[in-house]
Amino acid sequence: MSIDNPIPAQSIKDQVKLALQEDVGQQDLTADLIPINSMANATLISRESAILCGTQWLDETFAQLDPTVKIHWYFNDGDRVGIDDVICTLQGSARFLLTGERSAINFIQTLSATATLARHYADQVSGMKVQILDTRKTIPGLRLAQKYAVTCGGCFNHRIGLYDGILIKENHINAAGSIANAVAQARDLHPDIAIEVEVETFEELEQALSAKTDIILLDNFDIPALTKAVAINQGQAKLEASGGISIDKLRAIAETGVDRISIGALTKDIQAIDLSMRFI
Repeated sequence: MSIDNPIPAQSIKDQVKLALQEDVGQQDLTADLIPINSMANATLISRESAILCGTQWLDETFAQLDPTVKIHWYFNDGDRVGIDDVICTLQGSARFLLTGERSAINFIQTLSATATLARHYADQVSGMKVQILDTRKTIPGLRLAQKYAVTCGGCFNHRIGLYDGILIKENHINAAGSIANAVAQARDLHPDIAIEVEVETFEELEQALSAKTDIILLDNFDIPALTKAVAINQGQAKLEASGGISIDKLRAIAETGVDRISIGALTKDIQAIDLSMRFI
């Protein structure tokens, strides 16, 4: 499987540049022990089953260190790799392979962890129309990368940031005076952007529906409450369940008829995938 990466190339370059700056600094003191003309072959191996993500970050890491390093991939982003699978082979300067190893693996183990967890959640609702969405609870500096990883795992992106979507929460409502006022102001300022309102009670749900809200986020509604909310809504707005979503209840939540389920765990409750680079 091959998944198009929508992230601008310059963004990946900038992320890799920062990673190398914080790791290498002015000089890799240990790699200097290796003769400058020493060449090496290496393999990147997965020590556990995972959904791969981050190939372009590894490519860019070695491109910035030494463009002559050759990399051959056996898998693409979005593919499942198994225990002891060789993900790619690398050939080039031993010094630069050693210098870039940690930064490159850091990107792949983190993004693959995000993609793997996303696939686990997506599999729970396979065959259903509901969308599993991420949130803005991402690692600082890796927002776009993790959002991309979520799609590699088969889930979907919520708004990318504060600039591309409107989500009116409790404090916004209090500041505006009411749900109706907040929605009206949002529609006046940004008529072409879908408006989402977070509600915590059925009374607030009714207010959001009266305001012709496009999407309503049902915050911490249990399964009976979600079922009731779907009945009240009658297809007027898209409904999104969020808050305290556990994977063991995911399918039951989807079966209530909500359109979307947003889960912060996709990008924040991850465990890095165990990868290893071995010189041949």
